Amino acid sequence: MSSSEDTTIPVSESPAADAPSEPAAPVDDLREGLVERLTELLGDGVVDHHIIPGKDVWIRVTADAWQHTAESVRYTLGCRYFGFLSAIDWMPSPWGRGMEAEVDTIVHGKEAKELPAQTTGYAGGDTRFQVFARVANIKDHFGITLKVDAGDETPSVPTWTKVFAGADWHERETWEMYGIDFVGHPFLRHIYLPGDFEGNPCRKDFPLLARFVKPWPGIVDVEPLPGSDEPGSDTAGSDEPAADASAPEETA
Repeated sequence: MSSSEDTTIPVSESPAADAPSEPAAPVDDLREGLVERLTELLGDGVVDHHIIPGKDVWIRVTADAWQHTAESVRYTLGCRYFGFLSAIDWMPSPWGRGMEAEVDTIVHGKEAKELPAQTTGYAGGDTRFQVFARVANIKDHFGITLKVDAGDETPSVPTWTKVFAGADWHERETWEMYGIDFVGHPFLRHIYLPGDFEGNPCRKDFPLLARFVKPWPGIVDVEPLPGSDEPGSDTAGSDEPAADASAPEETA
């Protein structure tokens, strides 16, 4: 072989070789483990979950598994602290943001507009009403937000009062305000409203009569502050602050 011959072995060029590698997605071993353990305990009862690494976890379960979920998080995962229980109505409000707002969908004397599509938060949802609760393990420093689809027309889920006594008041309030039945609750009764009150004020389609009588705060024009933009005011149209009458006059 002649010494003048080029014996360099060509190297194939790959476009991906020079491309910067994407950073690995952060992993939260603690919360990933909580989801895996709860899935082992509930099986198909776990519908979905969402994790923000290093911060929090949301787990959605079926209504049939709701009471078993309470038992599992307390007695197996050590979440003995019950924070709260409440509900949310995911139906877009037919009243818009206010009775005089441009986005109104139902206003007397105006043509109704099409409602926006229903959307849900972390871990999703399939029904109009959802119940959610917050529990925590104080010793190991973590919390879990648990969600359950409660239904549409006649929402209901099993009660948690047999596992967390503190859920009693929370379930009563949620039953009163959203009309969600907590099956097995020992005594559902009104807390804020009269016993013969009809309707559930926190439902999106419950009409707040005050909005019909008076424009809702935040959508009306804000009146100017006295002495700022009023005609004839010394400071009207000026960015200079008014003189302080209490300040001593300068002397030559």
